[in-house]
Amino acid sequence: MTDKTLPRHSGRCLRYALLSLAALTSTVGHAGEVEVLHYWTSGGEAKSLAELKGMMTNRGHSWKDFTVTGGGGQNAMAVLKQRVLGGSAPAAALIKGPTIQEWAELNVLTNLDAMAAFEKWDELLPKVIADQMKHKGRYVAVPVNVHRVNWLWANSAVLRKAGVTTLPSTYEEFFAAADKIKTAGYIAVAHGGQDWQDFTVFESVVLGVGGAGFYNSALVQLDKRALASETMRQSLDVFRRIKSYVDDKASGRDWNVATDMVIKGKAGFQFMGDWAKGEFLAAGQQPGVDFSCSAAPGTDKTYTFNVDSFAMFQLKAWEAQKAQGYLAYLLMGQDFQEKFNLRKGSIPARLHMDMEKFDACAKASSKDFVAASKAATLVPSVAHGMAVSTAAQGALRAVVSEFWNNDQTTVSDTMAKLVLATGTRPR
Repeated sequence: MTDKTLPRHSGRCLRYALLSLAALTSTVGHAGEVEVLHYWTSGGEAKSLAELKGMMTNRGHSWKDFTVTGGGGQNAMAVLKQRVLGGSAPAAALIKGPTIQEWAELNVLTNLDAMAAFEKWDELLPKVIADQMKHKGRYVAVPVNVHRVNWLWANSAVLRKAGVTTLPSTYEEFFAAADKIKTAGYIAVAHGGQDWQDFTVFESVVLGVGGAGFYNSALVQLDKRALASETMRQSLDVFRRIKSYVDDKASGRDWNVATDMVIKGKAGFQFMGDWAKGEFLAAGQQPGVDFSCSAAPGTDKTYTFNVDSFAMFQLKAWEAQKAQGYLAYLLMGQDFQEKFNLRKGSIPARLHMDMEKFDACAKASSKDFVAASKAATLVPSVAHGMAVSTAAQGALRAVVSEFWNNDQTTVSDTMAKLVLATGTRPR
């Protein structure tokens, strides 16, 4: 794909400026279609997306789903690559983190600066999030939420029946609670055997054992000394011990199926981001009553973030570009960000939002996000594509999942493989 096949940025910026304004004042007679690639197919996610579809259709624009099932979005990215290389990119695709930069380098994303300036996005977004939406200082994507990844979810009735009276704040307390749950006849930890789920647990363990500084050194900066350190050894020991509390049918299980085990009282705990809360809410459960949320053991002063965002692709048709501009406008609007995140379980990416309608878990998430940002303990999720390149993420996931699934793989061998997976060698 070369520049000859795509318009230059300068021309597109001026054109998109006009289209962005037209998107806000267009009539139904000039409506267009937006095709959106996403992988939000579970109950809570599907209800969240329905809010956006309704807002678009109320304006007269048509919405075309390009859904690809598969947790974590790996399948979606493979399909997207085929579409873009084939010259039929969708209007928007659910992309996040460093992957946004990878697509922008191909010169296939459109410039959103006109809309961003008109709506003052730089004032509405935390810098750490705004920077991830930009390529070389220009907006190419729109954030819709902030997820906290380092959550521990629990079924209140299971904990009560097992005699667990307080939520665990350390791993010593967690394993003591897990033993009680197991003794009471329940599965202690609900988990799905997919590499991204394995790494979701692993990165929370690393954060809880080593703290934000170690987490950044080992998993974000991929420092070889941190990866081969005693702290990493301790993290892997804790990670392997957690696996002993997972049932033997976990292999291949989707994350929302694991969440359903907690919802239905089959399991006590689940390590998962706060999109899991959307499943609890969709099932009619209430936080603090039917289920509880707490930071993963040892991580109460830290925050692992995962931001869902839509990258906007270059389109040829004027009507499609105008509909795309309206989509970008809606995504950053107060109305959508509130409605969407109330259903999704996350918190708005947009600053200064009224959190009164949100539940206790979301309010705690919002408070902790601000506090962690100020304390420099806000860290990007590696498991969910916010921190390292796609290649590095895939290599790390593979090593961690091999350790999780093969009890014969030693801690020492895994530490060495983590170092090799990042292309570095310890001194």
